[in-house]
Amino acid sequence: MTASFRLLYVFVAMEIGSRRILNANVTEHPTAEWTTQQPREILPFDHPYRFVIHDRDSIFSATLDEALRGFGVRPIRTPVRAPMANAFCERLIEAIRRECLDYLIPVNERHLRRTVKEFAVHHNRGRPHSSLGPGIPEPPQEKVPASVHRHVLPVGYRVKSTPVLGGPHHEYNLEKEAA
Repeated sequence: MTASFRLLYVFVAMEIGSRRILNANVTEHPTAEWTTQQPREILPFDHPYRFVIHDRDSIFSATLDEALRGFGVRPIRTPVRAPMANAFCERLIEAIRRECLDYLIPVNERHLRRTVKEFAVHHNRGRPHSSLGPGIPEPPQEKVPASVHRHVLPVGYRVKSTPVLGGPHHEYNLEKEAA
C-alpha cells in the first residue's frame, strides 16, 4: 500500500539452490501478460534451469506455462492449499516484508520498485543465509588476506559499514586503509 493508498503487487523469482533473487518487479495491475513477460527478462538463452515452481493464482496462466516450455523449462504448479510446497519463496516473501517493507511507506510504484531492487541486491550480496552455511548467494570476488587470528583484522585493512535501505540494515566488509 502506498502513501496514496494504492495497492501494489511485487513479483519475485528466486533460484532455490543458491537463494539468489533473480528478479523483483512491481506493478499496480498484475495481469497474465505482465507475468508472462517476467520470465523473458530473467531467463537468458543458455540458462541452466529445468523447472519453475509457481502457485495457482490466475496471473500464472496457460500462456505463461507455454512461454516457459518455450524456454525449455517445465512449469510446476503447487498443490491447492499447500503453502509449504513453495516454502523457499514463502520465506523470501516474509523476509522482504519484515526486513524491507515494514520500515517504509512507498510513495509510488517507482519508489517501491527501487526499494525492492535495492533489497534484492542486499539479499544477494550482503545478507548471510544460514541455509548456505552461512554464506551469501553472490560472494564477493576479491580476496582478503588471512589474519593470524580470526578475531584480529588483517594488517592494513579496516571494517567498512554501508547502510542499506536508508539505514535499517548494514553490510560490513573489509577495505584497505589509506596510506
